[in-house]
Amino acid sequence: MTSVDTNVIVRLVTSDDPLQARRAARLISRERVYVTKTTLLETEWVLRGAYDLPRAVIHRSLVSFLGLPQVTVEDGIAVRAALDAYGAGLDFADAMHLASSHDCARFATFDRKVRRDAPRISVKIATVAP
Repeated sequence: MTSVDTNVIVRLVTSDDPLQARRAARLISRERVYVTKTTLLETEWVLRGAYDLPRAVIHRSLVSFLGLPQVTVEDGIAVRAALDAYGAGLDFADAMHLASSHDCARFATFDRKVRRDAPRISVKIATVAP
C-alpha cells in the first residue's frame, strides 16, 4: 500500500497538470493507496483556498475519491462523519476535529460556531472554565 500526498489528490480532482494527473490516475488504478486525515484536511484547504472550488464540488470530489475500492482512509468512521457534516455546511476542519473525538466524552473549545454546530454530529461540548 502506498500513502498519497495532498498533491496527488489535487491533481486527480483538478487535472491542472495533465501529466501529473495521468500519473496520479495510473498510481490509483494500479495500487491500493492510503490517505491520512491530515492529507484530507490539507486537500480541502488547497481546493478551497488555492483553487476556489465550491464546497459542493470539493465534497463530491472527496466522497468520490474515498469511495474508490483501492482507497483506504485513516479512521474511516470519523472521516465519513466529517464529510457528512461538511456536506451539511460545517467547516471541514471543525467537522474533522469533532468527528475524530468520537471516543471522548466531550470536546472543549472557545469557538462559538463549533459549539453551535457540534450537536449536528453528536459531540458534547465542554465549557472551558476561566
